[in-house]
Amino acid sequence: MELYAIIRRGGWSSSDELAEAAARSTAAGEEMASEVHWIRSYVLDEGGGALGTVCVYEATSPEAIRKHAARAVLPVDEVVPIADTVVVRPDPAPVLD
Repeated sequence: MELYAIIRRGGWSSSDELAEAAARSTAAGEEMASEVHWIRSYVLDEGGGALGTVCVYEATSPEAIRKHAARAVLPVDEVVPIADTVVVRPDPAPVLD
């Protein structure tokens, strides 16, 4: 499997919608465990109340990412292979509403 960043722009209008999408993504990922592993996501404030995400996945191919997204009813604007990881500091604690 390779690492990919998935960019999803303005796909949700609330945290509740995003939570529902995360549940669908988890279920689809369990069905496709040999092809796709969701590692983490960063939620983007797209302005005007819209939320987007940058997600990191392990997957067998970009096509597997798109297949997973279709099953989970998730937007996919771009799938980009991750060449390397540079960690300067660990991620900060999650921001809670």
